[in-house]
Amino acid sequence: MGPTRSRVPRRRPQAPRDPIFPVSPSSSDDRKGRNPALEMQQIRYFIALAQTLNFTRAAEICNVSQPALTRAIKVLEDEFGGDLIRRERGDSHLTELGRRMLPLMQQCYDAATSARTLARAVKSNDVAPLSVAVSRTVNLGNFVTPLSEMFAAYPGAQLKVRRGTATEVGTLLKDGSAELAIAGPLGDRWERLDAWPLFDEPYVLTVNLDHRLARRNEVEAAQLAGESFLCQVGCEMADAVVAALAAHGVAMSSTHEIETENDLISLLEANAGMVAFVPASAQSSAKLRRLAVQGIDVRRSVSVYGVAGRQRSAVTTTLLNMLRAADWPVFEPGAHGA
Repeated sequence: MGPTRSRVPRRRPQAPRDPIFPVSPSSSDDRKGRNPALEMQQIRYFIALAQTLNFTRAAEICNVSQPALTRAIKVLEDEFGGDLIRRERGDSHLTELGRRMLPLMQQCYDAATSARTLARAVKSNDVAPLSVAVSRTVNLGNFVTPLSEMFAAYPGAQLKVRRGTATEVGTLLKDGSAELAIAGPLGDRWERLDAWPLFDEPYVLTVNLDHRLARRNEVEAAQLAGESFLCQVGCEMADAVVAALAAHGVAMSSTHEIETENDLISLLEANAGMVAFVPASAQSSAKLRRLAVQGIDVRRSVSVYGVAGRQRSAVTTTLLNMLRAADWPVFEPGAHGA
């Protein structure tokens, strides 16, 4: 009879952990052998839960079972020493701790994701299609720097820019024809629409240098009575401009609708006796002057939009992070040129 061999219990293989940032462990944690690092998936689960406030929907977004998501959230709560979400029938909501932790965890998740995608981009020249919907009233020239940085990171990127009105831009996002959008206010908000504001800007009166108002430093609203106005089709702030002028007794009775910003600027340069209210970030021209109008304060916020819960490609995530991190100039009359 051969020698008896002691049986050594086999260790079950563990799924690889994906630490994001360390949490100082207590001595009891060390004794228990716990890994003191939070995992990417735990942070992702919490972000999804914070967006939906519903465990079932968050699990569906993350493509995991609800018990698995619940356990991950419990691990986070143990790490932070308090509840992150208060579970109440029909009225679940983040606790004060949860609200304070959300932006920090979102920042960590975005930074980790961006770092990984950039690292992969350095080693890969694979074709990376990217479709971006851009409002007709947004000057794409202001976005050359982040786009150039994105192309440097992804030489194989294939950019497709789709122009449209606010409604059309929203539709392109909803049906998946665009992964990101750059626009002003989109009107009726879709519940799955994420928006990250980039910069604010006013709408300014723009005239030809030979126009009767061009030599003034500031214009009174009443002086616009009887003027012919150029209006860009699909302008998100058109109604606000009309209302602001009407409040000063000025009716835009003579208007001309133009499809593109380039055509609008060309007509103003031709000095056809027309004026226009355009975003301060619109393309500049040495033949035009921008003027402030007393009592007229129409502003908009230009944002980058995405769809919550929809998986983004690496190149899309990179461009999104670059847009959010960009140092945008101040767009005001006189600050951006005429």
